[in-house]
Amino acid sequence: MEFNYNKIKRPDLEKIKEIVGSENVFTEEETRNIYGSDETEDFKFPPEVVVKPTDTQQVSKILKLANENNIPVTPRGGGTGLSGGALPIYGGICLSLEKFNRIIEIDEKNFQAVVKPGVITQTFQEELENRGLFYPPDPASRGSCMLGGNLAENSGGPHAVKYGVTKDYVLSIEAVLPTGEIISTGSRTLKNVSGYNLTQLIIGSEGTLAVITKIIVRLIPLPKLRKVMLVAFNSIEDSVSAVASIFQKGITPAAIEFMEKSAIKAVEEKKDKKFPNSNAEAHLLIEVDGNYEEILNKEIETIAGVVEQHNSLDILLAEDRQKVNDVWDLRRSIGEAVKSISAYKEEDTVVPRAHLPQLVKGVKEICNRYGITSICYGHAGDGNVHVNILKDKLDDKTWDENIDKAIREIFQLTVSLGGTISGEHGIGYSQKSYLPIALSEIEIQLMRKIKQLFDPNNILNPGKIFV
Repeated sequence: MEFNYNKIKRPDLEKIKEIVGSENVFTEEETRNIYGSDETEDFKFPPEVVVKPTDTQQVSKILKLANENNIPVTPRGGGTGLSGGALPIYGGICLSLEKFNRIIEIDEKNFQAVVKPGVITQTFQEELENRGLFYPPDPASRGSCMLGGNLAENSGGPHAVKYGVTKDYVLSIEAVLPTGEIISTGSRTLKNVSGYNLTQLIIGSEGTLAVITKIIVRLIPLPKLRKVMLVAFNSIEDSVSAVASIFQKGITPAAIEFMEKSAIKAVEEKKDKKFPNSNAEAHLLIEVDGNYEEILNKEIETIAGVVEQHNSLDILLAEDRQKVNDVWDLRRSIGEAVKSISAYKEEDTVVPRAHLPQLVKGVKEICNRYGITSICYGHAGDGNVHVNILKDKLDDKTWDENIDKAIREIFQLTVSLGGTISGEHGIGYSQKSYLPIALSEIEIQLMRKIKQLFDPNNILNPGKIFV
C-alpha cells in the first residue's frame, strides 16, 4: 500500500522550530542519514528532518501539525530495532524521544517506577538493582535500547521464560495520539477492568497507534542469587530436546539460551577469544536464580541429571558475579558477531518449546536445500529461536532468487508447529509481506480498522506491519 504525503515546507519547518526550539531540529544530511537507519540489515530511509522534543506538549503540537498538513511522522527510540520499525519510509519527520530520558520516580513501597520512554533499559535496571529491585525484560541491546522502544515492540529477552515480557510489567502509559490528543491509559493499581485495555493495545503496536511519553511499570524484588550452567552437546537435536525435559522436572529456569557451534565460532572470531568447549555442536546457557542457596543447588543438580540424559558432553558452572557476567557476555555478543559475517536476514521464529527440535531441524533442511548458510541461537526456554540466514559465499543471483522462498518455507513450518513469525522483533517494515502466513485476513482487517480509528490520516509510522 502506497500513500501520498506532503513534503515539509519552510513554514512547517519554522513552526516545528517554534515548538521545540531550533536547537532540537536537525536537517543536515549527516544527521538525517543516521536517523534513517536502524539495526535492520542495510536499509536507509533518511527523514526530511529529525526533531527531538523535550516534553509531552511538544510531541502533541508536532503530531497535530503533521496530521493537519499530511506529513508522516516516525517515532524513534534507540534505533536498535531488527524489523525496520523506526525507519522513516516516507521521509517526513523522525520524532526522536531520546531527550525523554528521566527516571521520574522509584516507589520502593509499592514496587513501581515512573519513567520517560528515552531511558536506556540497562541504566534503569542498574538503578533498580542498587535498591534491591528488579525489572526483568532485558533484550540483547539493553545497553542502548530505550524503554519506549521496548514497549513499542513488546520486547522480551532471555529472562522472559520465567518473568514474562514487557507487557507484563506496564501498568499505565501517557501517550499522544496521531491527531495530537494526549491520553493516559491504565492505572497504578494491579487490578483494572475499567473498559478496554488500551495500555496493552498500544504496547506491541510498533509505534503505529500512538507516541508513548510516560510509562508506569511494576517491579519485583531482585533475586539475591544467580548461577549459570554452560552445557555442551555433540548435537543440536540433543541440546534443544533437553529444554522441554527440564521443565517437565518442575523447574522453571530464569533463562535457557541455545547457541549452535557456528554462533560460538562467530563470537570467537569477532572477539579474538577462545570459549570453553567451542567445538561442541551446540550449547545451552541455563540460569537459575532465587534467594536460597540450597534450593538453587538442588535445581542445578536436577538440571545436570536431565542434560546428561540428553547426552551432554560437559557442564561448566559459573557462580560468582564476574563469571556469570562473562558467560552472558558471550551470549549477548552473538548477534553482532553473526551479522558481521556477510549480508544477512534475521528471522525471529517462536514455537511451543517442545517443538524446538522440529523447528531447528526443519530450518536446517530448508536452508540446505537452497544452499543457504544459517546460524541459529536464541531463547530456547520460551521457544524463541533467532534464525540468521547469511549470504556468505552465495552469488547475488542465487541469493536474490532463493532468499524469499526460504524465509516463507521457514515461516510456514513455524506456523505449522503452532508458532508464529515474530516472538519479539516485531513485523515493522522488513517482515510485513509475511504477515498473512501467521494471521488470517479477518484478523489483519481488524488491525487495519484499529489503525484507522487511531490514525485516520495514516501519518504515524506509515509503511509498517501491513502491506
